[in-house]
Amino acid sequence: MTLHARLLDRIATRDAQVAIVGLGYVGLPLAVAFAEAGFPVVGFDTSAARVAELAAGRSHVEDVADATLRAALDAGMRVTTDPDVLADVDAISICVPTPLRKTRDPDLSHVLAASEAVAERMRPGQLVVLESTTYPGTTREVLVPLLDARGLTVGEDAFVVFSPERVDPGRTDWTTRTTPKVMGGMTPACLDVGTALYAAAVDTVVPVSSPEVAELTKIFENTFRAVNIGLANELLLMCDRLGLDAWEVIEAAATKPFGFMRFTPGPGLGGHCLPVDPHYLSWKLRGLDYTARFIELASEVNTSMPRFWLRKVQDALNEQGKAVRGSTVLVLGVAYKPDVADLRESPALDILALLDEKGADVQYHDPHVPALQHNHMALTSVADLDVALGAADAVLLVTDHAGYDPARLAASTDVFLNSRGPVPASDHPDPEHPGGHA
Repeated sequence: MTLHARLLDRIATRDAQVAIVGLGYVGLPLAVAFAEAGFPVVGFDTSAARVAELAAGRSHVEDVADATLRAALDAGMRVTTDPDVLADVDAISICVPTPLRKTRDPDLSHVLAASEAVAERMRPGQLVVLESTTYPGTTREVLVPLLDARGLTVGEDAFVVFSPERVDPGRTDWTTRTTPKVMGGMTPACLDVGTALYAAAVDTVVPVSSPEVAELTKIFENTFRAVNIGLANELLLMCDRLGLDAWEVIEAAATKPFGFMRFTPGPGLGGHCLPVDPHYLSWKLRGLDYTARFIELASEVNTSMPRFWLRKVQDALNEQGKAVRGSTVLVLGVAYKPDVADLRESPALDILALLDEKGADVQYHDPHVPALQHNHMALTSVADLDVALGAADAVLLVTDHAGYDPARLAASTDVFLNSRGPVPASDHPDPEHPGGHA
């Protein structure tokens, strides 16, 4: 029996042992999904503190409830800091971060370290799946040479696939199991094995012709969103100059039943994907003497939004005869998206820093984030929102958590700005300011 046939047989009988490298927002839900599908699963992470918490049944990922984690552990899932477990499994999924450097260039240090750890322990007959978002060519140029150096022939001795994560933290409608899984193999045999494994744990697998297609698919998905959000943000900037309400324009445009997709402006981009992923493609193309113009322009617009909202706070306070310096400014919501505690790349952090630089007395409220540290600032969420609203000189809604009612907020303070939607009209609207307050 060939290694290919043997691995397929072990997958079909659920005897294939699966290892997940990296137990963060991507890796932990994936580990649980494979455990729920009946596979023996071991999760590997370099953080001893994280592994200890998980082993005790305490999840740090909002999408995995403690009870769900404990059920997976009871079913036999293990977690460890010992990389040698990778030598004993049949399939390995690499789910490590791919951040940007300060120069906006890709930081593949986590992928490289994980790939080296896998390659050092690789034996014939194993499948390796890279899930970390990266530029087209990473699987072929970074992972495969490490296996070649071990004398393993990809497609015969070892099977290599790229299958991008598509996690959207906080969603309940689309989960690791229900979100279609794009998959590109180095060879047809690689794709065959990878598809068989993931089809046992997720509802839909979408095979493509190569790892490069799968790598670019993920980046294009997020570039599409980043560019369209950039367009919506630029509409807000233009409407600000024209004295029009951008949200009224968007709502009117959205009544067209075809040819329009609704995107809305905001305080900027946040999260682990949208502010980062397009730059991987832009960086790759610069090496090919090509400028990804839409990516660069969208990034320019999106990263300017915190300063736009700083200026709106300044203008609103000026209308009250107040300066930003010395004024109490309350920021509502600091997570990067509604109803999660995730601060990664949150534009609220930039807004807090900008207000602090201008000398404001900065406060924030977020029901999901009790405390935060950013640059030199260490802040705690205000305990009593009603009291804070009454005491603030200006209030800026940055993250529209479900518990925030813009109409109530606008009625509770003299200066209220909403970066996520229209400001409810006051009882005596100013015709020169169609948005209402501020």
